[in-house]
Amino acid sequence: MKIGFYDSGLGGLTILRATREMLPYYDYVYFGDTANLPYGDKSEEEIYTLAHDAIDKLFQDGASLIIVACNTISAEVLRKLQDTVFNNLYPDRRVLGVIIPTIEKLVESDIHNALLIGTRRTVASKKYERELEKKNFTIQLSALATPRLVPLIEAHEFQAAFSALQEIAHGNISNAEAVILGCTHYTVLKDMIREVYPHVTVLSQDEIIPEKIMSYLQRHNEIEAKLTRNGTIEIILSEGSERYERIKKLFFNV
Repeated sequence: MKIGFYDSGLGGLTILRATREMLPYYDYVYFGDTANLPYGDKSEEEIYTLAHDAIDKLFQDGASLIIVACNTISAEVLRKLQDTVFNNLYPDRRVLGVIIPTIEKLVESDIHNALLIGTRRTVASKKYERELEKKNFTIQLSALATPRLVPLIEAHEFQAAFSALQEIAHGNISNAEAVILGCTHYTVLKDMIREVYPHVTVLSQDEIIPEKIMSYLQRHNEIEAKLTRNGTIEIILSEGSERYERIKKLFFNV
């Protein structure tokens, strides 16, 4: 069985690539819902339906553990899907999100003034704030929706995306101790942010999630023991294009 990754587009490929570098021997399958990108402006009902169908597809394709590499899904509907659907349909498999591991990293870093950037749905959900409250961690967290970034990043226009981020959030970033990249697409901007704002700690999920997956598998032998070890990777997109094929080759030469 495989480790599955699911995202609204290609942003989660950064997390898959980093995970594969750390754990190269497992088999992986990735589903990017490029036909319905972006998720950040959709209703909760739409996101629920899309996420349900995508996760079910990955389970049917042989995934034993699925990482939902999308903050919007993790914030809006993941817990509901876990509790009401997949724990019953697939009781021996697991679906994990990216927000709680990011919160854990934030707490471990002992940061007390942070800026969260994400989609409208992620910011509006207040999921990050609620999870921080559960941990009784005192922090000044401000959140800023940056919906212009995902379409630019999907088009591989990284510099334009960074320029848009600066237009929207330059003052916010300058005044923050840390920036949480609350969308997996934003991981491609981390180096530019670090270069321009060297005093800011950047929490990027492609640097957080692989270690969390490794730790999870070490603690859950019942999941790890089922994973096959051929080093394969399969990338499935709900809508293809020549540009997407070039990006796939850039990441994995597949």
